[in-house]
Amino acid sequence: MPTYTIPEFEPHPLLRGGHSQTLAGNYLPGGGFPYRAVQRRLTLADGDIVVLHDDQPEYWQPGGRVALLLHGLAGCHQSPYMIRIAGKLNQVGVRVFRMDHRDCGAGVGLARKPYNAGRSEDALAALREISELCPGSPMAIAGFSLSANIVLKMLGEDPSALPSQLDRAMAVNPPVDLARSVRALNGPLTRFYDRHFVALLYRQVTERSQRLPAERFQFPRKPRRLLEFDDWFTAPMSGYQNAANYYARCSAAQFVPAIEVETLILTAKNDPLVPVEQFEELKLPGAVQLHVAPSGGHLGYLSRNGHDGDRRWMDWRVVEWVTR
Repeated sequence: MPTYTIPEFEPHPLLRGGHSQTLAGNYLPGGGFPYRAVQRRLTLADGDIVVLHDDQPEYWQPGGRVALLLHGLAGCHQSPYMIRIAGKLNQVGVRVFRMDHRDCGAGVGLARKPYNAGRSEDALAALREISELCPGSPMAIAGFSLSANIVLKMLGEDPSALPSQLDRAMAVNPPVDLARSVRALNGPLTRFYDRHFVALLYRQVTERSQRLPAERFQFPRKPRRLLEFDDWFTAPMSGYQNAANYYARCSAAQFVPAIEVETLILTAKNDPLVPVEQFEELKLPGAVQLHVAPSGGHLGYLSRNGHDGDRRWMDWRVVEWVTR
């Protein structure tokens, strides 16, 4: 596979650190993209429902390229990067499907089981649905953070099950070693993120219990760390023995060597949530290209801007990979 030459990332001079990139990338406003998507409900094999948000460019024709975007932990189709990238892909004629994971976004109340970092079967079901909606269209998939792990797991666990139309994939800041990534959240400078995610997830479970009082979930106490949340809720509700079992079975690193679809893994050396060391041990097949940017944080990548349409370097790399 020919190597894709990626423009070097030059961080904004005021945002050189991993934490500043991560926080600014999440909280600074991005480009506007009015919501005009058609919502399509997809019933999964176990009866749960997820929602696909179909953003179709005005001049898109049958057979044109399509892309599936998957959000990260505690996100949805309205996550800023999902909105920005869908808009940019639409501008270059790509039809985009933004997927809400189980009980997220427009899918709140439509699923009884939680999403997790191993829900590759859901991503595969979405690809198959899109292949039926868009027969003959070449397809790409891009996952971010937790969903980047899902994408890599899906690509490698059973390559023969993938739709033949899928010809490229991208995984941005994937926690390919889930246990190591969760442990990294226990550092003195990363506990903020741990508490932030746990608060969002705990609120989702509380709201779910209010909607489904007969299935109210009782925690031993309010979880303080993501490890506790996964041990008490995510793992048992998803059929895993405990958090350690969940992390071991769902970490994408073990599936990457079998990937056959042309895939780009993009991460940053200073990502505070996904330690870059786990990529040093990753066994890459010929179809997979790894790019480690010198900076960028976690889904940040706010650049000095020397050649892109705006400072969102990550967005343009996704657009280029999907349309190259």
